[in-house]
Parts: sequence; C-alpha cells; structure tokens
Amino acid sequence: MAFFRIKDRRTADLAEGLEQSAKREYTQKELFQFAPYDPEAGERGGYSNYSYWRSTLRAFCKNRTALIFLCLIAATLLFTFLEPFLPYAPEANTIYWTEKAEVNIFTLEPVLDEAGNPVVKTSRAVNEKPGGEFWFGTNAIGQDLWSQIWSGTRTSLGIGFSVACIDALLGILIGVLWGYVRKLDFFFTELYNVFDNVPQTLLVIIISYILRPGVGTMIFAMCLTSWLQTARFVRNQVVIIRDRDYNLASRCLGSSTGRIISKNLLPYLVSILTMRMALAIPAAISNEVFINYIGLGVPPEIPTLGNLVEAGRKVMMEPALRYQLFFPVIVLSVVTISFYIIGNAFADAADPKNHVN
Repeated sequence: MAFFRIKDRRTADLAEGLEQSAKREYTQKELFQFAPYDPEAGERGGYSNYSYWRSTLRAFCKNRTALIFLCLIAATLLFTFLEPFLPYAPEANTIYWTEKAEVNIFTLEPVLDEAGNPVVKTSRAVNEKPGGEFWFGTNAIGQDLWSQIWSGTRTSLGIGFSVACIDALLGILIGVLWGYVRKLDFFFTELYNVFDNVPQTLLVIIISYILRPGVGTMIFAMCLTSWLQTARFVRNQVVIIRDRDYNLASRCLGSSTGRIISKNLLPYLVSILTMRMALAIPAAISNEVFINYIGLGVPPEIPTLGNLVEAGRKVMMEPALRYQLFFPVIVLSVVTISFYIIGNAFADAADPKNHVN
C-alpha cells in the first residue's frame, strides 16, 4: 500500500508542476533562443555499410539453379563469339567434298582402273553423320553443322540483344512519360492502341515484302511493336508510385521532372526492368525462329537458329537425319531457358523488399 501512495503523490506533484508551468507567462527571450552553432555536429551522420548492388549480388548467389544456368550461358556466349577465331574453325557456308572409292553395285567390290588402283570418286559430303571429322555432321548440301550452328547462334543473339536494347530504351522512355506526365496520357494511349491492334507477325511479313529480307529488316520489324508491352507495364508501375509522399515532396521543393524520374521512379523499377529485358532476348530469338520457320525471315544463306531449325524440320522424318534438327534445338533451348531463369532470379534479387540491411 505504501508503494501506491508514493506513486500517487509523485503523480500529483507532477500534475501540479505542469499546471503551474502552463499558467506562467514566458518572455520573448525565454520562448525563442538561437541554437549554438557546432560545425562538427553538421558533419556527423549515421553510417551504414549497406550497398544495394552488393545486397542484390548476395541474394542472387543464393540461387544455385540460377548460378548454374549463368555459368552455362556465359560459357555458351564466350565460345560462340570466340569460335570464328579458333585455328580449325572453317567458314560457315563452306561446302565440303569427300573422296570415296567407287564400288561395284553388284559385287560390292571396289572398282579398279587399268593400273589396278581403286577408282576414287569425288562428291559432296552430304548428310554425313556426326563423327570425328564433322562433330555435328553435315547438312543436305555438304556444310558443316558445327560451324553453321555457332554462326547461327551469333546471328540470333545479335538479333535478340538488338531488339531487347531498343525495347528497353523505347519502353522505359515512353512508359515513364506516359505514366508521369498527365498531359501526354491521351497521346500515348492512342499511340498504343494503334500499334497494339496490328499483329507483329503480320507486320513483319509486310515489311519483309516491302524491304529486302535480312537481319536489319527483321530487327526493324520487331522493334516497331516490341516496346508496347514494356511501355504499358512501366506506365502502370509509374502511375502507382507517382503520387507517393516522397514524389510530392520533391515537386514541392522544385525538383525538375527529369530529376524525379531518374532519382525517384527508375530506381524503384530496376528489378522489373531487368526481368523485362532478360525475357525480351529469348522472346526476340523465338520470334526470329518462327518467322524463319514460315519462310519469311532471313535468307537461307545467312545462318540463324531459325533457318537451321527449319532445315532440320524438313528432314526430321528421316531417322538417320534427325540430328540436323536436334543440335540447333538443343542450343536454342539452352539459350532461351537460361535467359528466362537468370532474368527471373535477378529480378527477385534486385527487389529491395528481399534485402536485409
């Protein structure tokens, strides 16, 4: 009981002191005083060893599956671009010839000339099975599939990276302006509706008829509409975060639109944009394969994965020639699946919500 009485007495004394302080009239000097200036205090600040990219890398390295595919695609890309410089690497379109002893179709014995030597017949190395001389075999006109596949991979990756970069550049720029600048919303909405209602495949077909078929034509045709989904996605994300408190504070402080976009909006979208760009590469390669598959893409004399898959499809009913389809499909699958898994894993790692300070 004594404890409660002491506690009640202290509370009463505190209440009485606060009441007297409220009734007291303070002078102007007592109410407002200049704080002492301390230059050292201005230099003090909190210290944190947190790094966004280091934390992103740490989170990404915890995903072992993504690391395996990263090593796989890195080795594939490295070998793809170094293969032309290797000593034994032939030109992709080289046609090989073989010398074989002519055999009598009735006796199955070698045909001999007047001097008793076997008659040697020179012919194209057509549809040679994989072996020591031709690791991936040859195709229907005697070209080495090993060189054809790596040359086609370089071309397809060039198309994929070009389309992905232009997709990211246009998609991010248009999407941010579309979502942040309200005056441009109507213009970009109508522009999106016009381009989105034109099928990409039909557009590529029309451009291939108008322009000369080639790598540049395919990149140009894909880039006309590839940015639409990225721009729409970025616009929706910007609309969600554009009116948050820190953006309103930046506008009240007089920050320019460009600074708000670069400092407040884009860093928030790093993980999303990384995933979109990583997925744009296999998507562009898949589109290139499909367009070549229907015979409206890159000319057959330019090796691409699409051309090789189409050539292999024509002979897939021959069991002995199915290797001409299997090898390009395996390389294509490795590239597309690797980019897909790495893109998703890096997007999750780059998400600030998954970081621990």
